[in-house]
Amino acid sequence: MLNIHFSADDLGRVRLAAGPDPAWETLLSLHALGGSPDHIVFGPWRARALRSLDPSVALLRRLAPPRGYSPDFLTPGADTTLESAVDAVMSVGRARLRDELALLPARHHTAAWMHRLARCEPETMRRLGDALRRYHQRVLGRPWHRLRAVIEGERALRARDLLNGGVERMLGNIHPLVRWEPPVLRVDYPVHQDLHLGGRGLVMIPSYFCWGRPVSLRDGALDPVLVYPANRGLQLLTEDPVAPGPPALARLLGRTRAAALEEIAASDGITGGELARRLGISAASASEHAATMRDANLIISQRVTNTVWHTLSPLGQALLEGRRPERDGRRADARSVAPRHAMS
Repeated sequence: MLNIHFSADDLGRVRLAAGPDPAWETLLSLHALGGSPDHIVFGPWRARALRSLDPSVALLRRLAPPRGYSPDFLTPGADTTLESAVDAVMSVGRARLRDELALLPARHHTAAWMHRLARCEPETMRRLGDALRRYHQRVLGRPWHRLRAVIEGERALRARDLLNGGVERMLGNIHPLVRWEPPVLRVDYPVHQDLHLGGRGLVMIPSYFCWGRPVSLRDGALDPVLVYPANRGLQLLTEDPVAPGPPALARLLGRTRAAALEEIAASDGITGGELARRLGISAASASEHAATMRDANLIISQRVTNTVWHTLSPLGQALLEGRRPERDGRRADARSVAPRHAMS
């Protein structure tokens, strides 16, 4: 059981990550690569991903075994970009690197480069950073917009919980294996762990590749995070032959409006001015298209000071993915394997 202990200050410092976390999705997708080829959600993605891997990924897969512990330094912080995450991984201290690598199973220490990595040798650290970049580009880059759309839909659900019942309702609804028993959030976990937030708050990170149950960092001294499975249902990252696709979507909405919807889907949030710039249209035209999509409940628009930000709604996400929206906005969540980022 993972027990996360809150104070009153911590409840005021709970927040959702702004979007999919590149480091966590990289780590958890590496776990998925070692899973079953017949996995109901990850199977098709896994088959395609394995065809696009290069030899450098062998290094990453040794650091991220399918089950059990993976080093905390691979997921350096919430709301990081890919480059900032890679920079943080490459600059991890030697003592911490050695200590965390020592927690991996002994069979993972046989390769000579693992010994060089434990010594924090610059060339090996650069090799690790390059492998992370290549993996993300070749394996996650193409389906990233689909992954982002799933996370945005999850964030919309949690925002509704927050508005309707406050932060405690949001905490209690994130996953069936999580229980809010004030002042402790209890997570069904394979090991016993107590995490005392101590006024630091908690960042909740919804993840596409998190499977089975939420996971956290082993080291309680690091910035507290709880990574949990996003409500993806059976949405796949591979191309869906029955989905409308860009040509059909353009016929339905019009070419410019379809392109606008896809740009919004690919963003954590986008302003009208940025949307106009990306599409090469006037600000007035972008505003008109956004208003039409907002009236059709395809996007959500929110004014922050003097700027209006647009994000994809669950209905807009369903349209892009060629599926029916769920009536209550929720999706089924399948669960099977044990968590990855903890000692087992």
